[in-house]
Amino acid sequence: MGLIKKSNEIAIQRNVKMMVYGQAGMGKTTLALSAPNPLLLDFDNGVKRVNNAHLDDSVGIVQITNWQEVIQLLTQEQAELSTFDTIVVDTIGKMMDFIIAYRCNGRQPRVQDWGTINNDFKWFVSSLSQLQKHIIFVAHRDSRKEGDDTVFIPALREKNYNSIVTELDLLGYVEMKNENGFQKRTITFDPTSRNDGKNTCQLPGVMVIPNILDQNGQPTQANDFIQKSIIAKYQVMIAVKEEAINKYNEALDEIRQAVEIMTDAQGANHFLAHISDYKDLGNSILIFARDLFSKRVKALNLKYNKVTKQYEDATAA
Repeated sequence: MGLIKKSNEIAIQRNVKMMVYGQAGMGKTTLALSAPNPLLLDFDNGVKRVNNAHLDDSVGIVQITNWQEVIQLLTQEQAELSTFDTIVVDTIGKMMDFIIAYRCNGRQPRVQDWGTINNDFKWFVSSLSQLQKHIIFVAHRDSRKEGDDTVFIPALREKNYNSIVTELDLLGYVEMKNENGFQKRTITFDPTSRNDGKNTCQLPGVMVIPNILDQNGQPTQANDFIQKSIIAKYQVMIAVKEEAINKYNEALDEIRQAVEIMTDAQGANHFLAHISDYKDLGNSILIFARDLFSKRVKALNLKYNKVTKQYEDATAA
């Protein structure tokens, strides 16, 4: 099988990779845990700030104390990850600190250390991707200057940020907004002049994150925002794409079969009269059909009558 594939031959990724970032106190960890069946890799001791009501039996927690534990988890204990649908990395910046501590034994990294450190970072991201689970990275907020503007970005070394953002489906900035005197927590996926973002799942550019605790800290609803409002919508989009691919592939099979059973001019003319039935599936399938048809017509030595605009058998012509 060749390396070059058509769009209808590509396997569609069903899992979501996303990063959420914002200031401290925005509830980023709780938000990340609203994904389905999450396992929290807690590099930043963030679990202590999560309301106990959001740490039910579906949530697994690994409180990371050194990088060797991460290596062990992803190389020797992958079977224990099978019951989880989502891996939450909190925070990705603190995770980098663990890598640096592992490689530099407590000293400040030197220039020659960064190659190995960056390779460890790439290995970690690659290892998570191979698990075929949803992945949510949590990051604190940093900023950069663009002319006179200040743009909010995830707090991560530029090289690491650039390498990981290309793999993300979603990059969301979490903040508190005042609208008509009411405070609303939102997540912004579209990039703007004030924040980085990425939105390949065709979600609304800005979404309001519901308040799920009352004034006494008791839950008023389930912590399932990412599961229901993000991942479920993405899965619907994927289902639509898969249905379109299935229709396309079924049409290809129909065309192949119709051309294969064509033995004379009558069959050729019948095929030609119905080739437009596939126009709603795009020009590529019409090109495929016409190419296959032309080769078959040539093999059968059929002749085209420009007056009648019909094919004729060679003996009739």
